[in-house]
Amino acid sequence: MNARLSSDARMARSWFQPTPDSLWNRFQGKPRLRAASMFHLVWTVYVFGDLVFAEKLNPHWWLATLIAFPAFLGLYALSYIRPLRQASWFAVAVALLAYALMGINASGGGCLVIYACAMMGFEGSPKRSYLGMAGIIGGFALVGTYIYSWPLSILATLSFIAISVGSINIIYRVNAQRDAELKLSHDEVRRLAAMAERERIGRDLHDLLGHTLSLITLKLELSRRLIDRDTDAARREMEEAEAVARHALAEVRSAVTGIRATGLAAELASARLLLNASMVHFDYVSELPQLPERLEAGLALVLREAVTNIHRHARASFAEARVDVTGGVLTLCVADNGSGGVSEEGNGICGMRERVRALGGTLAFESERGKGTRVRIAVPLTAADRRLAPTTEPDNLGLEPRPTS
Repeated sequence: MNARLSSDARMARSWFQPTPDSLWNRFQGKPRLRAASMFHLVWTVYVFGDLVFAEKLNPHWWLATLIAFPAFLGLYALSYIRPLRQASWFAVAVALLAYALMGINASGGGCLVIYACAMMGFEGSPKRSYLGMAGIIGGFALVGTYIYSWPLSILATLSFIAISVGSINIIYRVNAQRDAELKLSHDEVRRLAAMAERERIGRDLHDLLGHTLSLITLKLELSRRLIDRDTDAARREMEEAEAVARHALAEVRSAVTGIRATGLAAELASARLLLNASMVHFDYVSELPQLPERLEAGLALVLREAVTNIHRHARASFAEARVDVTGGVLTLCVADNGSGGVSEEGNGICGMRERVRALGGTLAFESERGKGTRVRIAVPLTAADRRLAPTTEPDNLGLEPRPTS
């Protein structure tokens, strides 16, 4: 008997513990969302609205309210801590509770109908959520009209409020899902770029080391055979093997310098995903000139900082990035049509200046109020860099960014 009671107690406790697929568990690490879910209960004050608005309370008003209100709080809590797929069932239960309460506590019944529609927006596709809200509102209208004879104006007003609150939950949930998908896409672009770079480095290492190691092996075998017969020849073979090894080591170091670097093309693609999530149209040249490795990593980091500033502070609707090589100078220009008016350079701009200075270039920063912000980086190319990066014609680097229509 005692064992059975203990088992029942454990089941009861587990019923009121958040499940892994609950809405409360999804808010883990997001204290503001958890606080907001509790703050929304402030509107339950209208459950007791009849105390202010009604001329006379129903004889059973207190009994019905003191039973219905804790029942609602329990259903509301369960909609957050139970599996999210069950949220619509708890919303239906709250709606049925509201229908029963309407005839005794009119204000409380209308308030619970609004909460039921809000809970219906917790889960499922927007179409499914709206169908659920339509069912709740339809039941509310039928019960209010044919059982309690409520005025049409009150039914219409409460129905509009309920649909509006439910729609806000649906819109918020859909936007949160899209933000999560954009973040996953952003991370996927970086992952694919890193994978492509690793594959390239792997191919380069294979091409570099395959022939070189074979040559070193042959020379060392030859020197081992000659060491007893011709010491000078054996020494020459070992010296040549050493030279080949040193040359191979230099080539390997050159090949792996970009392992930790993010390519500029991948950074531009990631910037588009980030800015599109902020409703900023981002335009950039998709066909970049081949850049020296020593410049590409530094410019990618500078571009990331500039795009982050646009995302956080610019309040822009359009931004663009241009990369050109003209007259032996590589130029990167990032501009937006935001609010501008940045008079002091913060840590971000100072960090960009340091990176550009390390590349041997200069950074020009313009931010006129109402005319957006422009960051222009110019890096002179060495003779070796010029052979790698082809010269192109300038592409609208001096023009104002085009605002979107």
